Amino acid sequence: MASVFSHAVAGIALGKVLEGKASNLKFWLLGVFCTIFPDADVIFFQFGVKYEDFWGHRGFMHSMVFALLMALLLKFIFYPRVKWNSRYGLMLGLYFFLCMTSHGLLDMLTTGGKGVAILAPFDNTRYFFPWRVIRVSPIGIKNFFGEWGLTVLKSEFIWVWIPSALIYGIAWLRRNSRKKLDKTAPNQ
Repeated sequence: MASVFSHAVAGIALGKVLEGKASNLKFWLLGVFCTIFPDADVIFFQFGVKYEDFWGHRGFMHSMVFALLMALLLKFIFYPRVKWNSRYGLMLGLYFFLCMTSHGLLDMLTTGGKGVAILAPFDNTRYFFPWRVIRVSPIGIKNFFGEWGLTVLKSEFIWVWIPSALIYGIAWLRRNSRKKLDKTAPNQ
């Protein structure tokens, strides 16, 4: 897996692209939650679920279907008054979906594990991208702090943090230039 730090960074970059009027603490916390939550599937190890099982690590909870279900649930719970067919409602659903999906996609770029069931439940095959450039993060906090964790962070800095910073910067520039244009445009 990519580290929780890099999953969160990707979600923040996605949020900057989509935020609009949603820029509040709840929006950002839910986005970060979505990027990290799929790894809650490691809890199932405690109940005898094997890594490669449907509910195992990088299984159904890393799929796009799960991401869609969670996006619908989070929008329903945390934004119940926002209509789905409104621009804001669609943006919220899309943001939660993309944040949750980004987790599986980033994991498909890692150098370890048994792949990601990104298409589950329709196809339970575990996939990787053809290029696997992100060093896999160890499972467990204790294993992360050391040389392995440092290697992972260096890799993620190149392959996740820099691209996320560029996306964030472009979205920020686009939004601010639009605001300046709006201020200088003559009133009609």
